[in-house]
Amino acid sequence: MSVHLVPDGLDGERVDVAASRMTGMSRSRIEALIADGHVQLDGRPAVKSDRVTGGSLLEVEEVGAPAVSITPREVTGIRIVHDDADIVVVDKPAGVAAHPSLGWDGPSVLEHLAAAGFRISTSGVPERKGIVQRLDVGTSGLMVVAKSEIAYTRLKNAFRERTVDKTYHALVQGHPDPFEGTIEAPIGRDPNHDWKMAIIAGGRHSVTHYTTLEAHRTASLLEIHLETGRTHQIRVHMAALRHPCVGDPLYSADPVLAAKLGLERQWLHAVELSFVHPTSGETVTFTSDYPDDLQHALELVRSW
Repeated sequence: MSVHLVPDGLDGERVDVAASRMTGMSRSRIEALIADGHVQLDGRPAVKSDRVTGGSLLEVEEVGAPAVSITPREVTGIRIVHDDADIVVVDKPAGVAAHPSLGWDGPSVLEHLAAAGFRISTSGVPERKGIVQRLDVGTSGLMVVAKSEIAYTRLKNAFRERTVDKTYHALVQGHPDPFEGTIEAPIGRDPNHDWKMAIIAGGRHSVTHYTTLEAHRTASLLEIHLETGRTHQIRVHMAALRHPCVGDPLYSADPVLAAKLGLERQWLHAVELSFVHPTSGETVTFTSDYPDDLQHALELVRSW
């Protein structure tokens, strides 16, 4: 049983969302525990629609929770962009998860850091220690991992307060109209598919800003800035505009086009990450070049 006082920053959130953020457990796992009566809010069994308030007592009984552990293993292709006493910034290749999880037996960033001798000294669920942001397995680019407790707390707050500038480039099908704009639509788990997200009533507030950098015959290269950081946010929002990321069949992209471009994953890359360093107070900015598969696909699109 884990017992938590709900911080003021989560006031008004749904109980499953709050419990997931406070424990580091997945939303689906929390929902299952709620359904089985293993989550209590202020001394009574919680239901998923409950809203928490700052100072509430949240109790989560992790009944039958399978253990997930960090097994050190080096991962080819991960690049260390920056390292100091408090943070490490990595350039993650596609095919690598941020951390180990149930149902995923592939490599992860935390396993690579463990193998490389990095020491992550933060609180939280052991297999997610230091994780303040995540990239999809199929998305490449920059992510920061906290190494110290103070860095973990301050970076979590910075992401929550939307003071971290996250810039992505995406190659999407067709030409968005207008060429630049903002998508504001709530995202939640697709009621028909556990592994997908969707725009749904009652979903989490989600805001995506995009600008067209290049427009070609079959696709457009966009620069995207996220105000929020929901699971699959860019992929869901662009698909909703009927301009899915090239190479993303989960969200209705054309598999024929992906095959012509030699893509085996979505064309989506975290190109820049900028934030206030948690201990020095200085603004730091990191950048990442396109990996070979994305560069090759873009050159083909340009040549057409």
